Order: sequence, then structure tokens, then C-alpha cells
Amino acid sequence: MTTPLTTSSQPIPLDQPVPHRKVLREWLIPLSGRTYFSAFLFLFMDYALFFALITGTVMFEAASAKLVCGLVAGFVIGRLFIIGHDACHQSLTPNRELNKVLGRIAFLPSLTPYSLWDTGHNVVHHGYTNLKGVDFVWTPLTTEEFAALPTMQRLLERAYRSGWAPGLYYMIEIWWKREFFPNKSHMPTRRPIFFKDSMLVTIFGALWVAVISAAAVATDQSVALSLLLGVAVPFFFWNSMIGFVVYVHHTHVKVSWHNEKSAWMKAQPFVSTTVHLTFKFNIGAMLHHIMEHTAHHVDMSIPLYKLKQAQAKLEEMLPGRIIVQPFSWRWYFQTARDCKLYDFTRECWTDFAGKKTSPVRGNLPQVTAA
Repeated sequence: MTTPLTTSSQPIPLDQPVPHRKVLREWLIPLSGRTYFSAFLFLFMDYALFFALITGTVMFEAASAKLVCGLVAGFVIGRLFIIGHDACHQSLTPNRELNKVLGRIAFLPSLTPYSLWDTGHNVVHHGYTNLKGVDFVWTPLTTEEFAALPTMQRLLERAYRSGWAPGLYYMIEIWWKREFFPNKSHMPTRRPIFFKDSMLVTIFGALWVAVISAAAVATDQSVALSLLLGVAVPFFFWNSMIGFVVYVHHTHVKVSWHNEKSAWMKAQPFVSTTVHLTFKFNIGAMLHHIMEHTAHHVDMSIPLYKLKQAQAKLEEMLPGRIIVQPFSWRWYFQTARDCKLYDFTRECWTDFAGKKTSPVRGNLPQVTAA
């Protein structure tokens, strides 16, 4: 019988169990240092880009230039959100209270209430990643659950899982239902800070709309078109971006979901339920390295500017255990075709008809790092 390894400075062979999470975190301790300079530099640069691009949606004359500015502004909102995400994990600066302030500032353009995101993401998603009934982000339905849905909800579910509508999913199922003044069914806990943070982003959103409208009037432009390109396009692009990012982080034919906590705990969920998606042209850096996602789930205290090193360390120490997936649109849409529903009895993904589309968990091949 194999004896579990407790500590090791050498890579863990495949015939040995994955060490305790505390051991994995010990490997990453040298990378957990946070600096004020990096935090303020990233926040300042991304906010400067955001305001410049939003200004461009008004000041440029060509509609095509306005549209490009709006789309890129949506991407920058995503970058700001990732900074806020770090602050929410207390990994942005060494100061806890400052992180709360900077996190709220970084979350404003995405209209994300800080405390509600903190509860849903830190407590629920990171605490119970891919455990059905607890983790609510991109949770797959069973064939029975899908068949029992009302017609409109089935159509929505088909759209969500098509690969073409991650923004629609995130905007409706996450932002609208669980973050922006959520009702009691989606957030049973009621705290004054939830309402205050929802009001904070509402005020920011109202000011955003008011400034764009005033600028349109002052420059004799269509207010409706200006709001479309300067507010709606960036906001929907951001929703599409985050919906896509969260989807590819935890959806893969080699990633399992669980509906029993005991089985989930045995599966080492901080390693087995995440995907490291790699890109060409240094796109990962443009996303503040959030795609180095296994390292983030192993240790949330690693700041974004050290995630690449942390991910490399984990892949060095756990060869063949971490899912490393080179990105391509072909792979993405194949995943969308394969990962519609989940069969918890057979432990595999299925299509909407219940046909198995992935290997059962016990027959999964070992994953090699790319």
C-alpha cells in the first residue's frame, strides 16, 4: 500500500497520492509576497485605459472607431475586475482594509458589488468548486433536470451551453440574479453591506450613463447611439469575457463534477476541477494571468503578477495531474458540444439527449502538462 507523501521538494510521481493542500501551498510560499507598487500601478494603468477608451466612444467620428473603443473598453473592464478579484482574495496588497477599498474601486466599471461577489466567489465557489448543490457557476444539469425545465428555460440552457452565449449566461444567471440586488431565493443572507455595495455600483452606473448622455448632447450626437457604444457594448463585452473565462476554467471533458461531498473531497478538487488554459501571443498576460487557474485555486493568496510562476511550480511538482489545455476555437466549440449535461451516476458529460460525450471518470487518461 502506498504511503501518502507529506512533504517533498521533488516532483510527486503518478503512483503517489497528491499531497495535502497545505504541502502544495508550502511550495508556493516564496511567491505569495504582495507589493503596494504593483497594485497601484496596475489599477492606475487600467483605469486610465478605461477612461480613455470610453472617451473615444464619444470623441471619434467614425462609428467603427467608436465600436472598437467600446469593445476594448469591455476588455479593460475585465482587467480591472481581475484586479478587484485579487483584492477580494486579499492578494493585491499587504493591507487588508486597503484591499477592500481598492477592490470596490476596481469593481465599479463591471458594476459588481464587492461584498456579494466576496460571498458568492470566495465562500461558495472556492470553498466548494464543482460540488453540485453548492457551487452555482456553470453547474451542469442532469438529463432529468433538463427535461423538467419549462420550455423557455430549456431554450435558455441550450443557448448558454452553445458556446455562443457566455455573456448572456453570466449577465442573467450570475450578475442579475446573484449580484445586483439579489432576492432571498438567490441570497438568503441579508446584510446591510450587500445593499450598500449594490447602491455604490448603481450610482457609478448612473453617473456613467449621465456623463455619456451629456457628452452626446454637448457634441450634437445621438444619445441612444452613444449609450449603446459607450455603455451597453462595454458592459456586454465584459459579461461575455467573464462568462467565457469562468466557463473554460472549470468545463472540460476531463473535469468532473460531483453531487456527493465525500466523493468530491477525495477528488482533490483544488487540482482536479480546474483547467490551465494556455494562449499564443502572450494573451494570458493581457488577462493578468488569471488563466493560470490551478495555482489560484491551490492558493488564493498568490498575487496576479506571480501566478505564472506559481502555475509553473505546480506543474513541475505534479507532473501529469494538472489539466493544461492549449486554447483554440475548435477545442472551445467542441467542448461546448460535449459538455451539455452531466451524468453523476456514470460520472461523465453527456449531450442534451443523455448520450455520453466524455470518458467516465475512472477511465480518464492521465493528463500531461503542455
